[in-house]
Amino acid sequence: MTDHEKPTINTSPTSSRSVTQTINGSHHFVIQGYSLAKGMGIGKHIAGDNFTIGGYQWAIYFYPDGKNPEDNSNYVSVFIALASEGTDVRALFELTLVDQSGKGKHKVHSHFDRALESGPYTLKYRGSMWGYKRFFKRALLETSDYLKDDCLKINCTVGVVVSAVDCPRLQHSIKVPESDLGSHFGTLLDNMEGSDVVFHVAGEKFHAHKLVLAARSPVFRSVFFTQDAQKHHEIELTDMEPQVFKAMLHFIYRDTLMKDELVTSSSFSESDSLTAKLLAAADKYDLVRLRRMCESHLCKDITVNSVGRALALADRYHATELKAVCLRYAAENLAAVMRSDGFEYLKENCPRLQSELLKTVAGCDDDCSSSGGGKSRSVCGQLSDGGDTNGRRVRQRMWTLGDS
Repeated sequence: MTDHEKPTINTSPTSSRSVTQTINGSHHFVIQGYSLAKGMGIGKHIAGDNFTIGGYQWAIYFYPDGKNPEDNSNYVSVFIALASEGTDVRALFELTLVDQSGKGKHKVHSHFDRALESGPYTLKYRGSMWGYKRFFKRALLETSDYLKDDCLKINCTVGVVVSAVDCPRLQHSIKVPESDLGSHFGTLLDNMEGSDVVFHVAGEKFHAHKLVLAARSPVFRSVFFTQDAQKHHEIELTDMEPQVFKAMLHFIYRDTLMKDELVTSSSFSESDSLTAKLLAAADKYDLVRLRRMCESHLCKDITVNSVGRALALADRYHATELKAVCLRYAAENLAAVMRSDGFEYLKENCPRLQSELLKTVAGCDDDCSSSGGGKSRSVCGQLSDGGDTNGRRVRQRMWTLGDS
């Protein structure tokens, strides 16, 4: 291969960009007792607290008798000083003497928004200052609106100049997989590896891990982390069915519901549905998220006929979200609900909930009149013929409770 036949390797062009900008910040300095500060001497100052802008500390110096001996105290002087260590710190400055009359006629000395022949001011070391020896003539200041109640107000703005190289962003990305924590814990449950507690539920055994149960349920935590914890290697449960306990363990380890089984078991027509029993288990073991998930699942089955039993169930197991939905649904469909079997169940088993339902009706019946007992007539009208006071049939509305 000859020299002119040698292959060439081309590389893609690269680029970068230098960006110079300012980091801005402000400080408000109040000088109270100006008349008492006078006479402290030429070159002597009052300093405000240090403040930080752009990684450096700064301070405002006010000279009531002036900084320059040649001015014979005819002027007040104001400076901004670099109060921390730094070398060749470049910055823009602005000093504003505030007009306290409210007219907005402030006296402003500013580097910002104007062209500078030599660029930003450079402070060489700690103690370097920028400002004005003849900031304001003292005789004029003392008769002006800048001085009020023996008080002066000065605003200071500093813009520290910084430079950085702005490189183009990487165009590639790395996708983070979905959390598989539940599957790992689920595997731990399935293979029973390291289990240290056995539950006996109606003749069936369930192996589990105390730490996992305690981390998920404060009730289990109180059982396992007590002085008698060593006794709890085997626990017999007499108030729960194996299917329900299995579903609860599934949630504890995987943080999900056993949807295939729950989909066909949420009907309120069956008082012993798996979802209802799982709600009871969630209440017993203080599994807040499981309770809310059961509420959401049960909410989808609310009808005129089922809302009474749903309300009773929600009240019994502290399902506050489900209870609120049931009360609102029953109140909006009151006449039809009161003719249902579910309402008869409610009267026989939970009479206290009837008063809560009436209170909800009183609070949510927006169409009733506010005078002459109109609200009572509206309720009575629904009870008598299933319609409202205008003769319209009661409209059923489904409320949806989202998973949390």
